[in-house]
Amino acid sequence: MSLSGCSPTCPLSMTLAPKTDWVGPMFSAFEKLKSSLSRTKDNILGKINEVVLRRKIDDELLEEIEEILIESDVGVPATMRLIEAVREKARQQGLTEGGDVMTLLKEEIKTILAQSQVTNEATATKPVVWLIVGVNGVGKTTTIGKLATLFSSEGKKTMIAACDTFRAAAIEQVAIWAERSNVDIVRSQSGSDPAAVAFDAARAAVARGVDILLVDTAGRLHTKANLMEELKKIRRVIDKAAPGAPVFSKLIIDGSTGQNALSQVKVFKDAVGCDGLIVTKLDGTAKGGVMIAVSEELGVPVDVIGLGEGIDDIQKFDPARYAEALFA
Repeated sequence: MSLSGCSPTCPLSMTLAPKTDWVGPMFSAFEKLKSSLSRTKDNILGKINEVVLRRKIDDELLEEIEEILIESDVGVPATMRLIEAVREKARQQGLTEGGDVMTLLKEEIKTILAQSQVTNEATATKPVVWLIVGVNGVGKTTTIGKLATLFSSEGKKTMIAACDTFRAAAIEQVAIWAERSNVDIVRSQSGSDPAAVAFDAARAAVARGVDILLVDTAGRLHTKANLMEELKKIRRVIDKAAPGAPVFSKLIIDGSTGQNALSQVKVFKDAVGCDGLIVTKLDGTAKGGVMIAVSEELGVPVDVIGLGEGIDDIQKFDPARYAEALFA
């Protein structure tokens, strides 16, 4: 087992910084978000814009919008809520023009996305542990590197546990990210017991006063029970090595998977818990509407979104800003 790297020490006030703390200047962060959501915007709002032009708000129009939303991975429950909210608010406010639908939709989407968000309370116990889980191919290891960079830039002492010991070159890949981010890493030989690596990393994190421990785990199909049991074991040994340390299961989902993401969230939530989502690859998909579906149907908060390949192409999720960018 090896431990390497360094990072500045700073007390952890919150797991996630306030929502006004964004990567880079606020304007450029918003523009990046807006640009990354362009395909999702075209897929949902572009189509809705076409049908509301020079139309009155009536049942026929709402049925057309309903069909667009369902086909755009917003999901049936969220779509039904959106349509009913538009119908009721239009009646209450005396709105009749089709163009008014856009404003009503934006406000209700904000509400849906915000309903599952939670504020992480300050904790004096260190480290805060993020157990990063997900299926194969969602960009897990790369995202861990970006998270390490983000947290380190906030002055938090960060460590990575390289517990993906089975995928070829996974340890080397995450070690490169750790070096780029100037953070500690605990690793072992390929084929080692992932739980043993997690145990050693948690002990080292406690000894070194680490603020955040990011635990990289092997990608696994959510239908494989034995691999889900391995995740439970990793969580148990972390609890033993760092008693009292808050451990959060953070599930990474690929934003381009659409409705398939729902089944992934359900299974991981049942197996090891799911305290928050990290949604990747939103810049390359038209299926970003699935975030609305997940929030409405499963009530799991979105913590972080990935918007590109660069080390800084990651943002903490803000429901209001997401909706504003989507409708901008």
